[in-house]
Amino acid sequence: MSLKFQSCLCTLLILILVVTFTAPQNALAQEHVVSPADLHRDILAAAQAREGNQDKVLKFFSSDQAKKALQSANLPYERVQKAVSQLSDEELARLAARTEKVRKDFAAGALTNQQITYIIIALATALIVVIIVVAR
Repeated sequence: MSLKFQSCLCTLLILILVVTFTAPQNALAQEHVVSPADLHRDILAAAQAREGNQDKVLKFFSSDQAKKALQSANLPYERVQKAVSQLSDEELARLAARTEKVRKDFAAGALTNQQITYIIIALATALIVVIIVVAR
């Protein structure tokens, strides 16, 4: 090979190596479909929604009327409390919606004390049954 050709080839190779190693690494990296900040925000929103739903359900079952209804059905509040924490996000959201509806109906006078007692017992029993089925 001629000396000129070797010199050009060597210069070209050095230039390629310099460009490769001096290029910013993030320019070579691919973009993620979901950014870590978006992922973190979504996880935080889901955790807050779950906590809010759990608070609604536990507040409903911790009312005096609910505790009396649970006692009449021989369901300790602690068992309900433990069962609520074991529900999936979807089950917890559904239960929170139901308890909120019952609370609003009772506040509006649409339900009697006896009806609310039966509803509380039914919700607590359904909650325990869901946990038993999921545990198997």
